Amino acid sequence: MNRPNYQKELDKVIEKLQKEEKVPTLLMHSCCAPCSSYCLSYLSQYFHITIYYYNPNITDKAEYQKRVSEQKRLLKELPVRYPVFFAEGEYEPEKFLEMARGMEELPEGGDRCFACYELRQRKAAQYATRNHFDYFTTTLSVSPHKNAAKLNEIGIRLSEEYRIPYLVSDFKKKGGYLKSIELSRQYDLYRQDYCGCVYSKAAREKEKMRKDSERTDG
Repeated sequence: MNRPNYQKELDKVIEKLQKEEKVPTLLMHSCCAPCSSYCLSYLSQYFHITIYYYNPNITDKAEYQKRVSEQKRLLKELPVRYPVFFAEGEYEPEKFLEMARGMEELPEGGDRCFACYELRQRKAAQYATRNHFDYFTTTLSVSPHKNAAKLNEIGIRLSEEYRIPYLVSDFKKKGGYLKSIELSRQYDLYRQDYCGCVYSKAAREKEKMRKDSERTDG
């Protein structure tokens, strides 16, 4: 069975909007400023975007506040065709920890991460519905560490549940991830090396220790 090409599907949506001369509203859930950089520079040509910052997985409050600050700074400095607005969701790490209960020992990239995708995308779908946006989506697919197929599967399911179109994506396509790195350097953005949760941080620290040990042994 052929896997969907989400970038081509996104291209078709944009082409249709241009033919109809429409500029719809888009609620874009953002995980961080670096990931949103490319997504914004790309989609702000075609949509009126509001960045929705809801990330209860960032369980350290200082880390959370630092990432929010960087997101706001990027929105002030990044040139865009149409103005981009910012909406911050509630900071509720207890919701993430409750969701992760029983999955603490699962490896990164598995079911715990998929449940986290849904937690954040569901909140975005609810906000987008409540505020009458034309579409909603997430920046998460720009990362090579995130499962684009699962993100789109969840987004489409929530779209049906809340009756609001989900803008499918695989933002890492067309060199999106590399462009996000370039933009992060250009705007001197704070780039973290873990997603934000205590589990990804522990996995990252374990990996660093392993590499340090290999270098020492070598």
